[in-house]
Formats: sequence, structure tokens, C-alpha cells
Amino acid sequence: MAAFGTQFMPQMALSQFDGRKWSAPAMVSSDHISLHPGAHVLHYASTCFEGLKAFRHDDGSVHVFRMDANIARLQQSTELLALPAFEADMLEQMILQALAAFSSEVPEPPGAMYIRPTHIGTEETIGKAAAPSATSMLYVLLSPVGDYFSGGLKPLRLLLEENGSRCAAHMGMVKSGGNYASALQPIMRARASVKADQVLFCPNGDVQETGAANFMLIDDNEIITKALDSSFLHGITRDSILTLARDAGMKVSERELSVDELVERATKPHAEAALSGTAAVLTPVGTLIRDGQEYQVGNGEFGPVTQQLRAALNAVQWGQSEDRHGWLKRVC
Repeated sequence: MAAFGTQFMPQMALSQFDGRKWSAPAMVSSDHISLHPGAHVLHYASTCFEGLKAFRHDDGSVHVFRMDANIARLQQSTELLALPAFEADMLEQMILQALAAFSSEVPEPPGAMYIRPTHIGTEETIGKAAAPSATSMLYVLLSPVGDYFSGGLKPLRLLLEENGSRCAAHMGMVKSGGNYASALQPIMRARASVKADQVLFCPNGDVQETGAANFMLIDDNEIITKALDSSFLHGITRDSILTLARDAGMKVSERELSVDELVERATKPHAEAALSGTAAVLTPVGTLIRDGQEYQVGNGEFGPVTQQLRAALNAVQWGQSEDRHGWLKRVC
């Protein structure tokens, strides 16, 4: 299979807001969109998106995972970016319409159909640096994907960045392209200087998130992760993992975590750390790098609790265990 996220279905669902109303969603070619060079999104970054997956079960049926939560988060991002509002039912219809058209292309596990709803400002103006776009476009791309770690899942190396932030604090909970762009240079420098896989942003010693995933520390039967606020993305995979951890009787502590406490607890023999996200699910962290010094997390390997939680989430997604929380919606 092609590299993750580089293969697309030939059609996508699309609707446009003309300043008064949304057009009826339609399936259109996914190889291009038409935008004026002065479109608001190209100059003032009026863009947000989501990432979710649909999975094929053993009986051949296709189920989309936590679609309602992703739609609600895109509505939240839309509001925070002052883009035209849309009804949740319309985006659900678009996602299901696109999936129904290409249900036969949904891979078997561990593959999935990656779903990328995207909302962009389209007004033709370069005079609205301090005003929102009056028009917009909402579309849903589909990308069949294999295992994100097809080459094997190896514990990651994280550089702790205590001086900078991933993005502006009030924008952290918005899933917008600008937030990812602002993290690129620190990530590239970390890869070049200390061979880190990612940067864990910890402004003023406050452990937050990496450039593209939420962070969790696992100390025996306790998971510690930052409490929700506006400074970082409210991950749906994060929420799912924490829910399954509570189901398993683990203690979940959503609170402030300092870099000093992180390093102290992560270096215990049985400690684990992990990153959570839609693409990678739950990925182990084996090394923390701070001020040129490396700290091994636990035994530096893929720990048993991380394995257990990752397997538990996959089992629900793949229809191999009970969906106790109503996270799956059958498409066909």
C-alpha cells in the first residue's frame, strides 16, 4: 500500500456556503478544487480539519469510529475560527455518503479508511486580515491506509521543549493547519540535533503535547495527562484511551504535569509513556531528552500497559470486543 495518507478515493463529498446557505452535498472529483488566488484561506489561514477512521469487521460490514465526536470538534474549530457554521447532520450525511460510495475499498484490519473532513474560507478578498470569510467550502476526503507502523512499532525519542509552544495558547484546541506548521521548525531541529522523533512542548515546564499527538505518562496503575484547556488539542483517541483505562480499573489523573515530575516518574523501572492520535493510535515513548541529557522511560521498550490499551481500542474498532460506549456507527 502507498505511504500513509498519499492515496485518495477518486471522489469526495462537497458542500459550499455562499454567504446565505449551504449547497446540497454532492460527490465530486477529488483531484482538484477551484479557489481564487485571493481566497481568505490562502492568506489568513481560515482552515480546520478532522481525522477519523472507518473499519471493516470480520463479517464484512463497515463501521465508522466516533464520528459524532469528530463532527462536534470540527464545529468547535469552525466557531473558534469564525467560519460559517454548519449543521452536524449535514456533515454526517457527507461522511456516510462518501463511505457508502467506496465501502468496498475499506481495507481489512489493521488497515482502515482514513476520513478527512476539511473546512476552508473561500471569500475572494485580501482585505479581511481582521475579519472572517463570508463564504466557505466543506469537503470530505477518503484515504485507504495500512498500518501506520508497517515497518514495526519502535519506542519514540522525544525532545522536551521548555521555552517554546506548539502554537498560540488560545488556538491549541483548534485543529487547524497553522498549528501544525508552527511546530515544524522545532521538530526538524530536534531531528537534526539529537535524532528525536518528535518534540514534547512544555512551555515554562508545563507538559502539554507533541507536534501531532497527545501525551500520557503511565506509572503503575495510573495514567497522568494534562487536563483539558484551550492550549492543546482535545484528542478523541486520548479520550477513548482514558475511557478504556477507567473501564480496566486504572486511575486516570487529568492534571498539570511538570517536566521535573515527568522525568522523575518516567525513569522508574516500570514506568511507561505514550502518544495518542488517530493515525498511530497509541505509540510508546522510550526516551526523553532534556538539556542534552537522555532519560530512558522505564525499560525503554513497548510497555505492557501501553500494549494492553492499544489492543483494547483496536479490538473495539475492529469489532472484536463489545462497543460498550456506542462509539461505532455501521455504514453498510
